[in-house]
Amino acid sequence: MSDDKTIIADPSSIFIQPGQRNVGSLIQYNGANLGKRIPLKEARTSIGRTPEAHLFISEVSISRQHAEIISNGGSYEIEDLGSSNGTFINDVKLTVRIKAKLKDNDMIRLGTILFRFVATDNAESLMADKIYRMATIDSGTDIFNKKYLLDALETEMKAARQNKRPMSIIFFDLDFFRNVNTTLGHPGGDIVLRETCAICKKLIRKADVLGRYGGEEFVIVLPDTDLRVAADLAERLRVALEVYVFNIEVEGRNVQHKQTMSLGVSQFESEMQTVESFIESADKKLYTSKNSGRNKITF
Repeated sequence: MSDDKTIIADPSSIFIQPGQRNVGSLIQYNGANLGKRIPLKEARTSIGRTPEAHLFISEVSISRQHAEIISNGGSYEIEDLGSSNGTFINDVKLTVRIKAKLKDNDMIRLGTILFRFVATDNAESLMADKIYRMATIDSGTDIFNKKYLLDALETEMKAARQNKRPMSIIFFDLDFFRNVNTTLGHPGGDIVLRETCAICKKLIRKADVLGRYGGEEFVIVLPDTDLRVAADLAERLRVALEVYVFNIEVEGRNVQHKQTMSLGVSQFESEMQTVESFIESADKKLYTSKNSGRNKITF
């Protein structure tokens, strides 16, 4: 897997939404996220290797505060914020703190990450959205699929190791989900999965990555997060789902359904050399929760 990855937490943020037409965007041109489109919908879009950036890029060649793109009445400018590896437009390095106007199809390089600037939405940017969505998004839940999840986890593990920063994951699944499909049907089960993911997305941060690991199993990648903070989030997720009421149409009648989840929380340790070893650690804790009565967290 490549180190050149741009981690986007919310899948919906990278696709054209109503009211975003004629908004400039960046399309990534290298690395595992080739084809990813990022709409420039903010007046000032900060870019860097800090979770507070509008465009958070977890890659070592990117400075924590690398660059900023400024929107002004349909035109766009870019400014380097004093990055270590520079900001380049069409291979010309920008002077630090001097704004440069962007033109349609300009190539922008930040460290080793390459983007093309698209001034307005067009057929190519729409096609990039469609292709990227097909490659990275789980259609049943509208969150990231397993491949994107594992890529993001590997990237964050490398960043945590290099920067000596904490990171954690939450591994959870839905309790007795086979019974849900039996009593509510598979369409009802799909609603439970989709609305559960929507609940989780409301509680996690922009820099966190929620992905479907398989079936009713999900993983949340939490950069710059120690075990205690991750466990507190897991408990908030557990409670939020426990009190939620699903209203599901079954054979012409409305059925109210309550659902719980079991969760395992693990913090990255230096001896975890692979993505699989990290997930296995959280998976063991998840099964402790399941085997001790479900609707619990273990950390």
